[in-house]
Amino acid sequence: MQQQHLFEYAVIRFVPRVEREEFLNIGLVLYCKQQQFLKTRFTVNEDRIRCFAPDTDIQEIKQHLDAFRKIADADLNGGPIAKLDIASRFRWLTATRSTIIQSSKVHTGFCSNLEPALEKLHKQLVG
Repeated sequence: MQQQHLFEYAVIRFVPRVEREEFLNIGLVLYCKQQQFLKTRFTVNEDRIRCFAPDTDIQEIKQHLDAFRKIADADLNGGPIAKLDIASRFRWLTATRSTIIQSSKVHTGFCSNLEPALEKLHKQLVG
């Protein structure tokens, strides 16, 4: 039997008007301390975003998500946050913020294989 790994994840949301607290799920970040795993998955459905918020700058959203990816991947072009240890990067990515890109509260789960778990959660929660 394969070992089950505890993981944490948060949904990444597009929030066009922070004061209204309306959002679209556009991605996911998943972290497992035991496996030193931290990855993101994003889907930028431009038609859906434009229906939700017609004046949205799609390139701005993509830039924010690229920064999230660089931090998760410890990319040297990701700035000082990308240089932190893996747990600190996950906590930074999931910290409460008042911007157009926010994360949900952190949730937990168990799985034997993290990559398929990330894909499954992304499909279920983002579409």
